Amino acid sequence: MIDNYFDNEEFIKIDFTTTQIKKGEYDQCRFLNCNFEGIHASNIQFVECEFIDCNFSNTIVKDTAFKDVIFEKCKIIGVKFNEVDPFLLQFQFTDCQLNLSSFYQLKIPNTPFVKCNLEEVDFAETILANALFDQSDLKNAIFDRTNLEKADFRTAYNFNINPEENKLKGARFSRNNIDGLLIDSGVLLE
Repeated sequence: MIDNYFDNEEFIKIDFTTTQIKKGEYDQCRFLNCNFEGIHASNIQFVECEFIDCNFSNTIVKDTAFKDVIFEKCKIIGVKFNEVDPFLLQFQFTDCQLNLSSFYQLKIPNTPFVKCNLEEVDFAETILANALFDQSDLKNAIFDRTNLEKADFRTAYNFNINPEENKLKGARFSRNNIDGLLIDSGVLLE
């Protein structure tokens, strides 16, 4: 039984740190310039929603569903996405700050990260096959036993991926960033 159901609504400039977000299902809703910083947004379903210019830093998203959700120009620092509801999990990120967030052990193939700051993000044991890292900064991001098959890193930068510890079959890199593959393995390009 769903507590509340919101369909095709817009939420503009709402500070959920002072106005509590209602538990329930949000279907095809838009959140513009809203503040979710540090709140408990657990057990909520977001289906085909858009978050634009929102602050999600340190938001607790335990058992929250993100089904076909778009984040654009959002600040999403320190969020433990590894605690979300994995059923039909699908999202995309454009021009977002995701520093210190965790996607540990999630199955999120085909996820696009476009112009994102992904510093110190935990992708350990994550399935990121066919993911796109377009113009994204991966400084100190953790890739450990990560499935990156057919992922596109051609315009990504500052990454350090050990080919011996990760699945990289069919992954794409450019000549400008290929050295990010070789730092851990001890192999150097001349």
